[in-house]
Amino acid sequence: MSKISTGIKSLDSLIDLAHIGDNVVWETEAGTSEDIFIQKFIDQSLSENKDIIYVSFNRSPQSILLHTAIREHSEKITILDCFTSGKGKSDRAFLKFYENNKQSAPHVIKVNRPGDISFFSETVNSIQDKLSEGARYIFDSLTGMQDLWGDENSTYKFFTYMCPRLYDLGTVAYWMLEKDAHSQPFKANLRHITQVVIELYKKKDKLFLKALKLDGRTNREAFKPHLYEIEDDTIFIIPARKGPSFDIGGQIKNARTRLGMSQKDLADKIGLTSSFISQIENNQISPSLNSFLQITEALGINPTDILNKEKKRDEVEWLFKKDNALQSLFKKEQGYSLFNIVSNDKASAYFTVIHPGAELYKHFLNNKRDELIHVLKGNISVKIEDSEKTLNSGDSIYLKHSLPSIWKNTSDKEVELLVICI
Repeated sequence: MSKISTGIKSLDSLIDLAHIGDNVVWETEAGTSEDIFIQKFIDQSLSENKDIIYVSFNRSPQSILLHTAIREHSEKITILDCFTSGKGKSDRAFLKFYENNKQSAPHVIKVNRPGDISFFSETVNSIQDKLSEGARYIFDSLTGMQDLWGDENSTYKFFTYMCPRLYDLGTVAYWMLEKDAHSQPFKANLRHITQVVIELYKKKDKLFLKALKLDGRTNREAFKPHLYEIEDDTIFIIPARKGPSFDIGGQIKNARTRLGMSQKDLADKIGLTSSFISQIENNQISPSLNSFLQITEALGINPTDILNKEKKRDEVEWLFKKDNALQSLFKKEQGYSLFNIVSNDKASAYFTVIHPGAELYKHFLNNKRDELIHVLKGNISVKIEDSEKTLNSGDSIYLKHSLPSIWKNTSDKEVELLVICI
């Protein structure tokens, strides 16, 4: 999958860049400086010579030009003005913009009937058809849409129509919303449809960012709160403190199934959707504090019990982390490294890394026990007695009477083996 920069290196690192097709919903609080995230995205898109459609429900074109450095790139930016004839009520003060900026302003299209959702959708689609592939989108306010259109249902219907369309067009779109202006079910439904949700909030005058949903990413660090600071139009995201990985979703699922409760039963109790509960239980999204407390109350469990279990997760004796194993070097010779996972009178286990291009003319272990060797990653050939075979990822061999005489990794990548001695 193709990826692009958000224009903020620390954010790129945290969320594994923006993926082509992503609709990124930003749930923001007042005073979190969301404008700078938009500006950096605009700057990055312009540096890649991409067309930009800026759809504004909350700001006049004049205000956009004052708050974003885009005037000099008029040929690449289209401002779709839904404010002047919407919240601006066609006031003379806003209409003057079109009289005074006919030559110097970027391409600005005034939508005369922004309250007509069908007309607005047709206008957006007509612009899309004229632009080159890969145009970037900014919808400055889902909240402004809701204010103009009158209810969350209309806004949600438009989002469910436009979000998949933009995904199919292979673009990246930013959608901004004021999180306190929308109901929890509305936000939960948006999270179900979109690919990325990022929350910006303030706590004790400090700014925090965390992901609530990240499709196609495996790194869970982004779901932790990250402090961010802004200095001279530069954003610094401070890494969260390292700690045990939480499986809150798994704990919620265990508690629910013990009660014989379905996901729909739980969703109905707290006014959310079954899909939202499913995403939480699979750790696809992180519940807000309010949702977490509602869920634990509905399940009749103490929220601190879940958190305490998570804190102790890395302290159990039966869990052997890969990072810990890599600190227990057992043997290192030319072409390979051998790490001890566990060793006792009954069995031992080793993590073996055979380096790229290595040829070993002896076995890396010399013991009298039977061995089960499983290929975790990569492809490698092994010769045992007079037979030479290629092992692929997922293959295993069982050594009882014979030992390999040759191991060959002819690739340019490391091969990882799990060796269990019985």
